[in-house]
Amino acid sequence: MGWGYRKSLKFGPFRLNLSRSGVGHSWGNRAFRVTKTADGRRTLSVNLPGGFHWRKTLGSGSR
Repeated sequence: MGWGYRKSLKFGPFRLNLSRSGVGHSWGNRAFRVTKTADGRRTLSVNLPGGFHWRKTLGSGSR
């Protein structure tokens, strides 16, 4: 198992995610969030009370 790194910086509804694979960012709140990962994937997330959630990948990026 190798070592990894992950750090998240919050600026209001905007979040900057730093990891070993690169830099990603997301915008939104707990209920609704749009994310672009370090490898280029875009994800839409909707979280409802009671643990229900829905997630859809909008772009495939370069895995």
